[in-house]
Amino acid sequence: MRTQGAVIRLLYIDDDRGLSRLVEKELTRHGFAVACAPDGDAGLEILAERAADFDVVALDHYMPGREGLEILPDIIALKNPPPVVYVTGAQEGRIAVAALRAGAADYVIKDVSEDFTTLLRNALEEAVSRRRLQRENDAAQEQVRLARDRAEAMLREVNHRVGNSLQLVSSFMSLQLRQMTDAGARAALKESQARIEAVAHVHRRLYTSDDVSTVAMDEYLDGLIDELGKSVGPGDASPTITLQAEPMRVSTDQAVSLGVVVTELVTNAVKYAYAPGQGGEIRVSLKPDGASRALLTVEDDGPGMGDGKARGTGLGGKIITAMASGLRSRVEYDGEHRGVRARLAFDL
Repeated sequence: MRTQGAVIRLLYIDDDRGLSRLVEKELTRHGFAVACAPDGDAGLEILAERAADFDVVALDHYMPGREGLEILPDIIALKNPPPVVYVTGAQEGRIAVAALRAGAADYVIKDVSEDFTTLLRNALEEAVSRRRLQRENDAAQEQVRLARDRAEAMLREVNHRVGNSLQLVSSFMSLQLRQMTDAGARAALKESQARIEAVAHVHRRLYTSDDVSTVAMDEYLDGLIDELGKSVGPGDASPTITLQAEPMRVSTDQAVSLGVVVTELVTNAVKYAYAPGQGGEIRVSLKPDGASRALLTVEDDGPGMGDGKARGTGLGGKIITAMASGLRSRVEYDGEHRGVRARLAFDL
């Protein structure tokens, strides 16, 4: 209902002069400001020039020239038109239904009784109230959208800065590697650099994506495997890392954990699966495992684990366990595979 004391500005379009005067008199007593138009085209001309001057329109059906159903679409097509309450003396429901389908906010059956002006007043007030609520809701939704856009922009900026910082740390490590001569220290530092790059790769993708809450895991793994392949070293004698990943999106935290797990398992395979210069293949796959789960597999064709324990399970093994635990899962090794096959099933 309308706010107490607020004036509702009505344009009443009807060729019945007597009824128009009655409506104007009765509604003015209830706080309306009423203007009348003698036919549909005259009313449309008024609205075309100053639609903002009216809060609501009452449109009669039967008029000389064009009927209300012919005028209604033209009113609706105006820029920011007021709501329209359709008025008809016909008792046929099809006319009211046609008006509502054409965009009318409500309809009232016209007669000469006092009930008509009461019903019309109620319909007009309800139409104005609904339009006000709609505008308030639209304004609130716009504020929510703007706040969301600002938050996403800030989050992208944070991801950009985090990615740059991680890249800077990785560059410092590269500089340090050039100064180190101890083979063990160089290997440890290079592994740490690969872990940092796995995390930085997630943030770089988030910065360039419209979705800052999830990561396209297939695309992320493609870039990560490419970087790992370059770090292994060029040449036919180096292991080949292949990827088969079906399209799927995971949360940011899941992407970080999975990226680190892949980095550790691939690095372990590079170190232990094949002898220097032997070549070989390291295969990474990601595929659905049921309706809401996925399966990550990293495997090689090396000599296997022998005693059933993965080689190099010091710090790397602890990191894998910690990352898998964050996914509420664990890495399992297939004892029947000729080489090493590590599997990690997780919930999407």
